[in-house]
This record gives sequence, C-alpha cells and structure tokens, in this order.
Amino acid sequence: MHEMSIALAVVDQVASAARPDGAGTVHSVRLQVGELAGVVSDALAFSFSLACAGTVLEGAELVTEPVAARARCGSCAEAWPVGMPPQLSCPGCGGASAELLSGRELQIVSVCWNDAPVHLPTHEER
Repeated sequence: MHEMSIALAVVDQVASAARPDGAGTVHSVRLQVGELAGVVSDALAFSFSLACAGTVLEGAELVTEPVAARARCGSCAEAWPVGMPPQLSCPGCGGASAELLSGRELQIVSVCWNDAPVHLPTHEER
C-alpha cells in the first residue's frame, strides 16, 4: 500500500516546514492528486490519519483535489480528457504522439496552521 509511504512523506515535509517557522499545530493539508497518480483517496486519507499521530499534524484534515488527466496530440494539437483506463491515442486524428498535460500530479498545495496559513514552495519554486 504505497498510500502509507505517500502519507508519511507528506507528514514529514509539513513537519519539517513547521520547525523553522516555530509553527504550532496543523489544521489541514491540501494535496493535488492526479487521476493517473495511482492513488486511492480513501486509503490515503486513512494512512494520513495514522501517519499524523504524535506529530504537529495530529488531528489535521487531508483535503485532496483531484486533477483530471488531459493530453494533447503532437500531430494535430487536439486536447482531450484521457480518462481511465487512459486513452493516449488522439480521438481526432488517431495519432499516437500524445503529450500528457495533466493527471500525474501529487503535490502539497497548501497547509493551514492553526495559527495562520502557510504556503509551501512547489517543486518549481525550490
């Protein structure tokens, strides 16, 4: 169950961000989860509650934002929802040179501390 390793990584990252700021406890964590990330939301929520025990995140709410998978054809530039199971050939021209635009996300978007909301830098901002 990789959801537990994801939950532990989220808790570790948020707890690490709390230390330098001297932040108190965490109220909620908002996480983007792409349709193709292979994450079961219920299993992640359960794992998150277990991973938070004994940390500044104990009792925190996990808010997941689903991100739909979308692709664009390299031949005709048509974009389409990929869906599940993924349709990676272009529905317009049948081309097989699809570029995945979204759907693989798995990132912390924000953390709401009981004291004040804190923005964690995204991968691009680091």
